Amino acid sequence: MRSLRAWVALALSLSGLGGFAVSAVASAASSQAPVVIVPIHGMVDDGMRHLVERAVAEANRVHARAIVLDVNSTGGLLADAFAIKDAIYSAKEPVIAYDERRAYSSAALISMASNTIVMAPGASIGAAQPHPTTKELVSAVKAEFESAAQRNHRNPTLAAAMVDPSIDLPGYKPSGAYLTLNTADALRSGIAQAQAPSLDAALAAFHLANAPRLTPQYTWGEELARFATMPEISGLLLTIGMLGLIIEMQTLHGIAGTIGVAALALFFGTHVYAGFSNGLVIALAIVGLIGILWELHVVPGHGVPGVLGAMALVAAVLLAFGLPFFFVAVETFSTAVILTAIGFALFTRLVPENAWMQKLTLAAVQGPDYVTSSDFSSLRGAIGTASSFLRPAGVASIDGKRVDVLTEGEFIQAGTPIRVTRVEGARIFVEPVTLPSYK
Repeated sequence: MRSLRAWVALALSLSGLGGFAVSAVASAASSQAPVVIVPIHGMVDDGMRHLVERAVAEANRVHARAIVLDVNSTGGLLADAFAIKDAIYSAKEPVIAYDERRAYSSAALISMASNTIVMAPGASIGAAQPHPTTKELVSAVKAEFESAAQRNHRNPTLAAAMVDPSIDLPGYKPSGAYLTLNTADALRSGIAQAQAPSLDAALAAFHLANAPRLTPQYTWGEELARFATMPEISGLLLTIGMLGLIIEMQTLHGIAGTIGVAALALFFGTHVYAGFSNGLVIALAIVGLIGILWELHVVPGHGVPGVLGAMALVAAVLLAFGLPFFFVAVETFSTAVILTAIGFALFTRLVPENAWMQKLTLAAVQGPDYVTSSDFSSLRGAIGTASSFLRPAGVASIDGKRVDVLTEGEFIQAGTPIRVTRVEGARIFVEPVTLPSYK
């Protein structure tokens, strides 16, 4: 009996030690699990969607302790924001959004989809006006905000007021305005759960300061697309493209046209890759370029292919930015047109010898077939004879040479002695020798 008790005690001890060992191993594994930090910076676009989807998949694979979204964005494309929201919902780890400065529009929806929102002092969230502001789109986006708020135990009315200005919230916004909350109001309303001065402080507040960090990176193609779709870079590409085509109209050498087409191809390709436009825009752009090049190299001077091509190309440029950013497109395109005009003016000053300028001005260098008139200044005062009737132009023989001459207006019979009174270039003026006017 005593032996049986000893065996039972030993078994229980080993079981306890085993449980402690498993707990220790689990605790050690948990402490080594990383935190996946995802930058939500700049425009919300297709590249950002791919980045978040990869980050969530990696976090699920390595059993990360948390996913932290470092948010500082004024918004972007709604379709990509919806896809990012769905990716956040598929995360098996808690998702924390740290709103560093601002989370507007699509970025506000991404923050609202997170389990916890931490805001920096002076940050703000909201201002989610959809474009275009049709009833159908407003209703759909409002529902997305409301469902995200309900899922994470936030006030859905406050979330809806970020999208719909007709919602009355006297304590937070005036009537007819879109709701935007500063850090204090976000904490007071329960939209945000905590405040932290930095991302490191936010991680420390959730006991994640010492966890290894994984920060997914954009691919080369995504980086290029996001860089090229910035309004400033888009305007530069448009300027190079239009300037190249205009210079090609003047030189017809093909070099400027190739550079212009390449710049426009990069502009349209990156906007399609980033999700701002689609194949229709590419088709319009190709039709426009074909029309312009057809006008330049196939049927120059007709005008119709060039005008239609230019109209198609302008429509493609404006649509490439996407309908929500139509005003940004107009502003960028207008700036590009002004820069193109300035660049072309500088080009014509620096390189005046081109196909178009030669139609308007004399070339600076004469061609090989050009022959200047002879110098007849030495004939002034010479005596000769009218070889033909001068009325008032005709032919005279002076110093044994037949030359074309003019009188001062009078008619002179053939055979009359004459003398040269003045010479103006190739024109030789004569009068009868009997007249006393020559001195």
